[in-house]
Amino acid sequence: MTGSTQTPKRVVLSGPLSEYGPGFAAALEQRGFMPLSVEHQLRLLAHLSRWMHNHGLVVGQLTGVRVDDFLIERRASYTALYSPRALRPLLAYLTGLGVLPAADPAPPTTVDMAVEGFKRYLLTERGLQPKTAAAQVSRVRRFLADYCPPGGIEHLSTAEVTRALLGEGVDHAPATVKRLGYTLKAFLRYALLAGLIEHDLTGAVVPVKSHQPSMLPIGISHEQTTMLLAACDRDTVVGRRDYAVIVLLARLGLRAIEVARLQLSDIDWHHGEITVRGKGHRDERMPLPAHRRPRPAGCIPCRPSSASADGPGDGLIDDRPSLPTGRDRPRRRASAATLSGRGHDPRRDSAGGDRAGTAPPRPAHHGHLRVDIDTLRRLAAPWPGGAR
Repeated sequence: MTGSTQTPKRVVLSGPLSEYGPGFAAALEQRGFMPLSVEHQLRLLAHLSRWMHNHGLVVGQLTGVRVDDFLIERRASYTALYSPRALRPLLAYLTGLGVLPAADPAPPTTVDMAVEGFKRYLLTERGLQPKTAAAQVSRVRRFLADYCPPGGIEHLSTAEVTRALLGEGVDHAPATVKRLGYTLKAFLRYALLAGLIEHDLTGAVVPVKSHQPSMLPIGISHEQTTMLLAACDRDTVVGRRDYAVIVLLARLGLRAIEVARLQLSDIDWHHGEITVRGKGHRDERMPLPAHRRPRPAGCIPCRPSSASADGPGDGLIDDRPSLPTGRDRPRRRASAATLSGRGHDPRRDSAGGDRAGTAPPRPAHHGHLRVDIDTLRRLAAPWPGGAR
């Protein structure tokens, strides 16, 4: 038996892993682990080392199968640190030292191939962004890991889909269950098209209702927009850039990411049009309003050197007093509400849907047609039996 070693955390180590204890503790401290967490990890190392000694194993024989056997035995007598996640720091440290045996890559299973195909479908066919596709792939992988029948995906039925949604609703918010629902619908459609299942199971995805009060859109007022524009120092490059971005957000109702993707070549001054690169890799030609078509001297928007997923709208008004902070949505809402209040139809003005050869109108402003109570009252049907 390997001699005993006492670590700085007063954890006595013995067995084939005892010599790695002090270095492992120092590595954890460098990574920012608290002293108590370091002690817990060392005790886990000590238990694994004793188990390896009892089974006559050396470090080079610590394979994935052996790790699973150890965790099964630990789970029977311990109440903490008995999952593969608990062993990740130790296994990562030993792998970095090159003392663990090289793991043979496991052949892809039918589930792995289905998930990878679904990912390609989301990126290429649906045009989703990588982060959005990764989130949906993660939900599908979790669904298949928990509810896929032993026979494989081809044996999926409505029972597994319903149980997955009901199980998700036990300890998750309705919004989370909704996200799982539309993800499962997309995956089941893909599985049917790819021939992974024989029947359409999308009908098993029951609708999830989340009752929320219908709120009127909240936007910034015309006076606040004026103050925001006046706060831009147009004598500087940054000020002119900010001014142009805010004008596009507030007056044309563009999303922040749409503004961030704009280039000078996207503005056609001769025809009075602007190319908007929106969601889903869709490029749409949007007519500029007649009174805004003249080229604004000294106010050409410069494309930001780096734009986040939220675009340049975030942070533009954080340092400006007496104005609400937040994303670009309040300014878009204010723009849509203003257009609707003046009698314009955002469905006609947003993407040039009435122009021949253009894409169908975007639904971006449809949710902003609730302008005020008076407008809603004119649209509402009378209450049966008289006033209420």
